[in-house]
Amino acid sequence: MNAVLKACTALMVVHGWCGLARADWRDDIGTFRIGIVAEPGAGNTVPGLALLTQSFTNALGMKVEFVVARDYAALIEAQANARIEYAIYSATAYATALQRCGCIEPLVAPVDSDGAAGIRSVLLTRDGKLSDLAAMVTHRIAMPPPDSVGGSLLPLAELAAEHVKIAGDAPFLIYADSASAAETMLVDGQADASFGWVRAAADGQPLLSDGTQARLEAAGLSPSALQVVWMSGLLRYGPHAVRTDLDPEAKRRLTVFLTNLKSTTPDVYDLLESKHSGGFLTVAPKDYATAEAIVRLVSTDGGQQ
Repeated sequence: MNAVLKACTALMVVHGWCGLARADWRDDIGTFRIGIVAEPGAGNTVPGLALLTQSFTNALGMKVEFVVARDYAALIEAQANARIEYAIYSATAYATALQRCGCIEPLVAPVDSDGAAGIRSVLLTRDGKLSDLAAMVTHRIAMPPPDSVGGSLLPLAELAAEHVKIAGDAPFLIYADSASAAETMLVDGQADASFGWVRAAADGQPLLSDGTQARLEAAGLSPSALQVVWMSGLLRYGPHAVRTDLDPEAKRRLTVFLTNLKSTTPDVYDLLESKHSGGFLTVAPKDYATAEAIVRLVSTDGGQQ
């Protein structure tokens, strides 16, 4: 009998310890805080806040609170200083946060309903005027403004990684006031080629239903007249990221909740992600290497994000 009692006691102790271990991460956190950047003109309000809070509370089994930051800089500081556990970023804001503290990791990122997971920069020419990248120095290349991620920052960062260094003040670059103005330069013959962008799937396959090439065709250029001289790697849509020191069980619960959200609770998904309607896919740090290259470029050149 003593042996049986000892065995039962040991089993209870083991289960008790397991239960305490499972609860510890919630006890340590107290309130799980989710950071989000305020929409322009929305102040500190978050549409559907009560429903979002309850949904995350159910997923994690603990108290959840949303924290609205005035901008990405404030959001980054909050997560770097452990005032929030979870943040919703743009791709370059995530890369900036990673550069700031190295203490975060991406969990999921949204996709579009057609499977697009981000954008790729493209260099388009017409009628074969530009044969390759090396020929740029003897041609006129239209480029969107320096703060354009897809049309300027992404190509400059990616080309630098390919050892094709292009100075921002290179004489063959013609900076346009906007992406559409750069496209007009190509249509009107003021430029021999133009940098732009195209949406692409997670495997990098370009989707030509919109983007620079589609707009050029809508402006009257024949599809056969347009050629892609160069295309960058994929810049993923911005991730939902957590601190790396967050308990693995919390990460697992969040990942399961988010990747199933579109199919199980589409109204909550629409509140959480209003721009990309295809659901969430899991992502890894390597998926944001392109965003990191952009941030390094901006940091080196002393530019602004």
